[in-house]
Amino acid sequence: MIISIGDQIRLIIFSIMAGIITGVLFDFYRLIRGFTGLNKIVIFIEDTLFWIFAAIIVFIFLMYTNYAYLRMYVYILLAVGIYLYLKIFSSIFIDFHKKSFKILGRIFRVILNMFVYVFQYVTYMIKKKNKKNYKN
Repeated sequence: MIISIGDQIRLIIFSIMAGIITGVLFDFYRLIRGFTGLNKIVIFIEDTLFWIFAAIIVFIFLMYTNYAYLRMYVYILLAVGIYLYLKIFSSIFIDFHKKSFKILGRIFRVILNMFVYVFQYVTYMIKKKNKKNYKN
C-alpha cells in the first residue's frame, strides 16, 4: 500500500508523539509507585499492569491518528519518542511534580491543622463548660 508523503510525515509525528505519551505515563507511574524498593512480586505485577495499560493507550492513540497502521518503523519511532522524552524532559517533569507534591502536601497539612485546631478548641470549650457545670 502506497502512502502519500503528507501521510508519512503525519505517521512519523504521531508515532513520536505516542512515544512521548508513553514516557509521560511512565513518569506518572514512577511518581505513583515511588522509588523505594518493594517486594519483587508486587513490582512485577505493577509493571505488567502498567505496560498493558500503556500499550492500550498507545494503540488507541495510534488507531485514532493513523488508523493503527503498525509497521516496524512505527515501533522504532515509538522507541525514539520514549528515548527523547526520557533524556530531555523526564528529569524536568519529575522535579516539577515532586516540588508541586511537596507544596500541595504543605498546603494540605496547614488546612488539616486548622481543622484539627478548631476541633480541639471546641472540645476544650465543651470540657471547660462541663467542669463549671459539675462544680455548681
